[in-house]
Amino acid sequence: MLPWVHIDDMVGILLHVIDNPQTRGRFNAVSPGIVTNRDFIAAFAERLRRPVLWSVPERVVRFIVGDERSSILLRGQLVRPKRTLESGYVFKYPEIRGALVDLVHVTI
Repeated sequence: MLPWVHIDDMVGILLHVIDNPQTRGRFNAVSPGIVTNRDFIAAFAERLRRPVLWSVPERVVRFIVGDERSSILLRGQLVRPKRTLESGYVFKYPEIRGALVDLVHVTI
């Protein structure tokens, strides 16, 4: 799993928490549209109008970042914005494709 959030929603969550004094504690600033790393790369490649030709082998990732940190990249983390949603925040970009349409502009 790959937690992600659009920059507009990141700022929106921060402002929401600041502007609402009843919000206390920790809030996960991640999108509710949870994707796998493979789904993220596929959506990104689609938006760039480029094929995904290869992936980095697990052993290479382990070599570059080490065994301890590689688990985050290779296994991911399932993080949900439960309290963020319960507090009334409405995501502008809850899904990866909409976020990429806004952020990635292909000029060719």
